[in-house]
Formats: sequence, structure tokens, C-alpha cells
Amino acid sequence: MVDDHRADTDDTRRTGRLALSRRGALGAGAAALMAAGVGSAATACGDDARASAEERPSRNPVDPSDHVLARQRQARDTLPFTDTADFADADRGFLAAPESGVITDAEGKTVWDSDSYDFLQGGCPNSVHPSLWRQGQLVVKSGLYEVVPGIYQIRGLDLSNMTIVEGDTGIVVIDPLISVETAAAGLALYRAHRGDRPVTGLIYTHAHVDHFGGAQGVVTVEDVRAGRVPVLAPRGFLEHAVAENVYAGTAMARRSAYMYGAALPRGDRGQVGTGLGMTTSVGTVSLVPPTRDITHTGQEETIDGVRIVFQITPGTEAPAEMNFYFPDRRALCMAENATHTLHNIVTLRGALVRDAHVWAKYLTEAIQLFGGRSEVAFASHHWPTWGSERIVEWLGLQRDTYGYLHDQTLRLLNKGYVGAEIAELMTMPPALETAWASHGYYGSVSHNVKAVYQRYMGWFDGNPAHLWEHPPVESAKRHVAAMGGADGVLRTARAAYAEGDYRWAAQVLDYLIFAEPEHEAAKMLQASTFEQLAYGSENGPWRNFYLSGAHELRNGPFGTPTKADAAGVAAALTVEQVFDAVALRVDGPKAWETRLVTDWVVTDENRTHRADLRNGVLVHYDTVPGEPDSVPADATFSLTRATLVGVLTGAVTMIDAVKSGEVRVAGDPLRLQQLRDVLDTPDPEFAIVTP
Repeated sequence: MVDDHRADTDDTRRTGRLALSRRGALGAGAAALMAAGVGSAATACGDDARASAEERPSRNPVDPSDHVLARQRQARDTLPFTDTADFADADRGFLAAPESGVITDAEGKTVWDSDSYDFLQGGCPNSVHPSLWRQGQLVVKSGLYEVVPGIYQIRGLDLSNMTIVEGDTGIVVIDPLISVETAAAGLALYRAHRGDRPVTGLIYTHAHVDHFGGAQGVVTVEDVRAGRVPVLAPRGFLEHAVAENVYAGTAMARRSAYMYGAALPRGDRGQVGTGLGMTTSVGTVSLVPPTRDITHTGQEETIDGVRIVFQITPGTEAPAEMNFYFPDRRALCMAENATHTLHNIVTLRGALVRDAHVWAKYLTEAIQLFGGRSEVAFASHHWPTWGSERIVEWLGLQRDTYGYLHDQTLRLLNKGYVGAEIAELMTMPPALETAWASHGYYGSVSHNVKAVYQRYMGWFDGNPAHLWEHPPVESAKRHVAAMGGADGVLRTARAAYAEGDYRWAAQVLDYLIFAEPEHEAAKMLQASTFEQLAYGSENGPWRNFYLSGAHELRNGPFGTPTKADAAGVAAALTVEQVFDAVALRVDGPKAWETRLVTDWVVTDENRTHRADLRNGVLVHYDTVPGEPDSVPADATFSLTRATLVGVLTGAVTMIDAVKSGEVRVAGDPLRLQQLRDVLDTPDPEFAIVTP
């Protein structure tokens, strides 16, 4: 039996004609229609789509092709749409809707608009996978909800939920959304219906911005510093929050624009959500550092009379994350470790690869610790689950999903398959296929399998032919030449498009666009190809990536809607993190011959930090009091940590800081200009679908 299976899969590898069954983001029942371009010739609708893709000057999105329409019909016929339990759960406990779905900042700029998703109340159009449409109808629900008496959630005012737990004298806020403005609006909605209770505690479940960015919309830094509002987070929270949002922040923010579709028009040909939430708010991001670390499972804390028992889960959905249980209310918070979707092992915006094996183990531990004792389980996305049996079943299915992906990837990896092959071969168990909560609305089987492979094996698949390939542009030029030039590539792409083999069409058109970036016909056909792939995708981020690529090919770059360098995050940087961030901007070749040593006396921390630029590397460390310096400093600056952050992040100029007395200087302050001269500037609008 094993030999027969291997023979079949070996033949599959040779032909490349692999059927999909939700292993990619293309949805259930994909079969070979999209994966391999198998299907009957296009009829009238397909001909219209081809004409619009190849000939017409319009830059509007194309219609769904016959190939996509067939797949949508198959999904409607095979998925369990008669199971409406999620809709009952999503509506349960509803108390009030916001007066308006539009939230603005102090200047009147719209930072959130849930009203723009009103179109989701209608029937599913052919340009959206019916399963993703269903998920959008669930996730778009917004307002104040009672989870159990004393625990309330604000849903639909940002990508994530904000949970409010009533204590003896005030309220404990869990995960205050992305933006100060949306968090403040959520708190106001709660207070309008439950009373003007003060915030007496703040909890971050983990170190992603949609779980801490709105902190200053619910608490003040002064109250936290004075000890009136404790802020709890898992150990390592601040380090990981900064690393993700500062070190690679520009690249992640640019790719997030694709992933969340924040710049896309809303509608059945545009953005319909992300599967996890609708999209990201684009308001003011803040960060109030934690005052109390949660360090171990079983740790119990009491905030304003509310007892909480914690479970530490590092390496799951975030490097620093925790679940927790409210024993007096029999309520379990699963952070983002269990939601109503298959999550990401690596997110498409970019992040550290997560550990699916550990993730599954921590879900088992959560079941053992809290499952049978819980009457309700809720998370920082989606809607709660009520009843102990249903909670254990839901957590078990989530656990089985990550465990199966991990174990089966390793099994096939050890048989010699590479990530891309395993992603095509992976078929999920029937019980997981039929469970809505394990569908790939946010993560996908396809890219999660590749992430598991990457975690264990890295980028290289072991084939020496792939060890030193040409970079994209040079590779593209050679591919185009080998295919007979631009005309040959277009013929191949048009044939693939007509057959519904959009994956191949996208691949060959990518060669032509990277070889000849101004080739208009290639860009328009690629945009149409991306749109067809988007229409058939069950996965929200895949749809958004495809449509964002199409949008930029048709209309030009939309940049980065959200700020990568939020001042609220920068203000929380430690001294080491400030210099790390500066070091990452040093243009190495430009700085090869520059030697610069500066000392930074941080007066409010009673320390001296040395920055030594040599060989294109900015090395920095605390000096040891009383130890002689091997190299004297070219200049010494005395200032507070806050001023240091301002000066080195560019929020404050050194000249102004010296004039105001915030900085005292010894030595030659002009030498600092040598450092500025070799710093590079990140590009928040770098190209993605063009070279």
C-alpha cells in the first residue's frame, strides 16, 4: 500500500497535476480545475473575461471566468452551509451597536469604517468564495456583547476584539485594539451601556500590535506610572513587540497593506475582510509598557478583585503569548491561540516562523487545565463558544489541525518531499474539512505547510540547482528569452488564462514583467489573472494579496496605509533597542572607512552606553565604570532616555536638544553627523509586483 501511494505521488510530481482540497487558499472542492488548469474551454463568460484581460483599455477588475464560477458552485454544493451554529454564537449576548461604524481621529481623518461593509448583508456574489463570504458576514458583526455577566466584548471596531472584565471598583481591559481612536470608541460604547467605570487594569495577551496599539485610548501613562493601573503581559512581551514593529517594521507594514487590503475598495470585487477580522484600523498606535510580567503557568493574579490564572504559551501564535482563566466566572480567554479559523504558522506579512508542534501541545494543556471547568471560551478575535463539551471539542479540533499539519509535513519531509510538494499533497482529515473553525480563512494549509518545512529545513530544498539561482530580474530575462521573447511569453500566458490555469499564467507573466517592467499588456493580463485567483480564494489574506497586486498593476503603488514607525511604539524603546534600530539602518559599504566612537550618558538610568561604528557595523554596549577606555570617545552626550529616543529616531533634532539644555555635550558634537551620513532610509513604498 505504501509503495502504491509512492508510485502515485511520484507520478503526480512528474506531471504537476495535483488536485487541491482546501490545502491551498482556493477553497473546498477545487480539484484540478484551478490547480492544473483542467477544464472545458471557456464559454461566453470566459470569452468576455479574456477580452477584458487582453484587449480593453479599462483598468477595472474583470468578471469571474467560467472556471471560477464552476468552483464557486462546487463550494456551495459541498460545504455544510446548513450548519448555522456560528451565527447563533456570534449574535448571542448582543447589547448595543455603535451609533456609527465610522471612527475618526483628532483631525477628522477616518481611521475605521465598518459601515463600508454593509454590502455583506446581501447574497454571495460569484466574485467571492462562498465560504469566505460567510466568514465575512460573521466577522463584520459589531457592537457591545455580553459574554457572561461581568465580561463584555467590543467586536467589529478593529481587526481584533477588546474584552472588558468588571471588577470591584472598575474594569480590567484585555487587548485594547490597534489604534487609540478605536479603543477609545470601544470603551465609550461600553460605558454608555454599563456605566462610567474607571479602568483599573490592562492585560496584553501577546505582542502583536492589534492587541496593544490602542492602550492610550483606555489608560494614561501617568496612571500606569503612578501604580493606579497595573499592566500585565507575558514575559518577553516588550522585546518582541519592538522587534516586530521596529526592526523589520517598514517591510512588514508594506506587506501588511497587501495582506489586510486596507487600501483596497470595499465590495464584491474588492476587500471583503481578512478572515480574522475585517481589516486594520489606521489610527494612532501607542504602547504602554507592562508593569507586571506573567512568567509561568499556574501564576495567579488578582486585579481589582478579579482572580486570574495564567497559562504561558511562548512560540505559539506569538513568541510571547498567554491564555488565562477566570475561575469565579468559569471563563477561559484563549488569546489568539484558538479562534474560528486556521491561523498562520508564518504570516504573509512576514514574521518569525511559529512552532506548530508546540502550539498543539499548549492547546492540549489548555484543555487539561481549563477545558472541563469552563462554561465559556472567548478569544481576541471572533465570537465565544459556550458549554464545556463544545469548548473541549473546539479546542481539540484546533489542536488537531496544527498537530496534523506539523506531523504530516515532517513525515513527508523525511520521505524527500520539499515544502511546495508537501503543500500540494496535504489533505486534511474529513472531520477538520467539515469544521468551519478549521478552514483557512486567515492561515492556509498551503503556506502553513511551507512554513513548517521552513522552520526545520530553511529556505534551501537541498537541490544544488536551487542553491545559487539568478535573482528575480536576471532570472526573468533568461526565462523570457528562452520562451521566445515577450510575444512567446504572452502567448503562453493567454493560453493558460483561457484554460483556467491561472497559477501558470501568473508565473510566466511575472517573468515578463520583471524582464520588461513597462510591458503594459503583460501587467494588465497579470492583473486579470490575480483577480481570478482572488475570486476563487477562501482565504482572506490570499484574496487581499491578489487584489492588491492587481490594483497596483492597474493603478500604481498605494504605499503603506499604516505607519511603521509609530511614535507611541518608539517611546517605549529601551536604550539597547534604540541603538539596535539605528544599527539596522547603517549603509555598510558607505561606512566601511568610518570610525566613530560616541558615549551616551543616560542620566535617568545612571548608565553610559557606548556606540562604536567600525567596518560598517554599529556596535554598542554599556561601559564598565572605572574601566579604562581602549579608544577615547569622539563625543559624549548626556541626556535622558526619552531624549535619547527622540534624538536617535529623528523626532528631536540634536541642535534643538542642545539649545534647550536637554542634551549636554563634551567633545566634538559635529562628529555625530558622520553617523547620520551613513544611515539609510527605509522605503515604505517599495515595489512588490514589479521590480
